Amino acid sequence: MVRIDILTLFPDMVAPVLGQSILKRAQEKGLLTVQVRNLRDFTQDRHKVADDIPYGGGAGMVMKAEPILRAVEALREEARTAGDGIRLLFPSPHGRPFTQEYATHLAGERRRLVILCGHYEGVDERVRTALSPEEISIGDFVLTGGELPALVLIDATARLIPGVLGDPESLAEESFSDSLLEYPHYTRPAEVRGMGVPDVLLSGNHEAIRVWRRKQALRSTYLRRQDLIRDRALSDEDRRLLNEIISEGAVTAPIRCGEEGVAHEPVGANPEVTHQEIGPEFRDR
Repeated sequence: MVRIDILTLFPDMVAPVLGQSILKRAQEKGLLTVQVRNLRDFTQDRHKVADDIPYGGGAGMVMKAEPILRAVEALREEARTAGDGIRLLFPSPHGRPFTQEYATHLAGERRRLVILCGHYEGVDERVRTALSPEEISIGDFVLTGGELPALVLIDATARLIPGVLGDPESLAEESFSDSLLEYPHYTRPAEVRGMGVPDVLLSGNHEAIRVWRRKQALRSTYLRRQDLIRDRALSDEDRRLLNEIISEGAVTAPIRCGEEGVAHEPVGANPEVTHQEIGPEFRDR
């Protein structure tokens, strides 16, 4: 069982999500326990103040150190009494990037996972000094607080706990499980507004379907995330399929990005650049 505690000033931001879908089922199966702790419960004044203005001036408020320190100390004592320990996680742009590999590691953690959610302008630096939390970043962008990153960590981790997903095969085929983006999916009906399903998926030929899916996963990754391919060792089949993709021109529809809808040419869509800059890397492995 994976045990998780969330320390937050805003429990209502996370509690509804924890009671839905896979996270709900994981808890009902006894494979995951999540407790949401309100940091205001660890304050000592009657107004339960957990933030204050920053020293030196500036905009916004800073989360006070003492409520956080008391909360972590209380959880450590709980864990010690149960013969356990804690692993303190802190979503932060200063942290190590969160990846599928990282999630896999957390899913196998025996200690209690404690996720500290920052908010406002951040937390008093003395929290880092005193606790040395394990900082994790889910991306290079700004959020209101650590509650949404905490849910991302929990959801990605929970899916990897044995028994949580109904079909273990679906886990093996998801994006990033094999360091590739996932292949396209189709379901009934066979035609939607003139758009059909690739014939191979209707053929009943399981080997042909497997190869088609592998090629589509490679194609999607090649066009959108070449770094994932560049950093992996390719099998003979992958090299063959990737060279087929390159020889086919690897052309796809432009991807629209941003509010302005600016169209950007997908990476690798230009065959000349593809062969010159990237093709040899795949062929020489």
